[in-house]
Amino acid sequence: MPYFEGADGTSLFYTDWGRGKPVVFVSGAWLSSSAWEFQMLPLSEKGLRCIAYDKRGHGRSDWVGHGYDYDTLADDLAALLDHLDLREVTLVAHSMGGGEVIRYLSRHGYDRVSRVVLIAVTAPLAIRTPDNPEGIELSVLDAGSAIRASDRPRWMAQNSQAFFATHLGNNVSSELMEWTVRKCLDCSAKAAVEVVRIGACTDLREESAGLRVPTLIVHGDADASAPVHLCGRQMAKLVPGNVYKEYPRAGHGIFITHAEQLNRDLLDFIDDTSS
Repeated sequence: MPYFEGADGTSLFYTDWGRGKPVVFVSGAWLSSSAWEFQMLPLSEKGLRCIAYDKRGHGRSDWVGHGYDYDTLADDLAALLDHLDLREVTLVAHSMGGGEVIRYLSRHGYDRVSRVVLIAVTAPLAIRTPDNPEGIELSVLDAGSAIRASDRPRWMAQNSQAFFATHLGNNVSSELMEWTVRKCLDCSAKAAVEVVRIGACTDLREESAGLRVPTLIVHGDADASAPVHLCGRQMAKLVPGNVYKEYPRAGHGIFITHAEQLNRDLLDFIDDTSS
């Protein structure tokens, strides 16, 4: 099985399918590389090299008790790109994985990266601050984390329909919802708490405004985990020259419920921004 050494010697698992221009998928909180199967399989069959990895504390990577900060997570991503010596990369991130990509670019530069896709990301800042008055109160975030930690399987099962926004007509089988819950549970309790907090509390506004590669931003207008008015629309205001697509009735699990539409947009964006 393919592994690489992360920033501090942590062993991290990755998947590498296909040949062609490299597309590296960065998962959000709780999910691992296997969550990208609805993108990696069809896109690899379209002539792209699709690579995804399990974040530390997730899936088949080491379940370490440290390193759940954006600097270290960005260094893990850098280690993968270095390990495979990837060039002209398209970075595709979901949820708090968007912060890893943004921090990677501000920390490691653009030599290896040609374009970025940010899907339902929690950036630029979800938490309430004096200059972000519409954000979520930290006390609300902490209370939710405590409830979730007391019974993760139950909480995730109860919130799976909101993740997919099935109440708005998104058709997801009960088996697929159960599969997603199992994937979300395949991370350590430590990682489950830490990555959510960093995703919500890190201020990435300045770094987002400094992005200087073509950027596609995709967000659902029914996202309960990364509310569109706090996240997607704010990113669209900050990132220079971005392409912004807002999917009606899409929730946080947009990469599954709207996989065909998202994959078309990914392919079009890569084609449109290729020299």
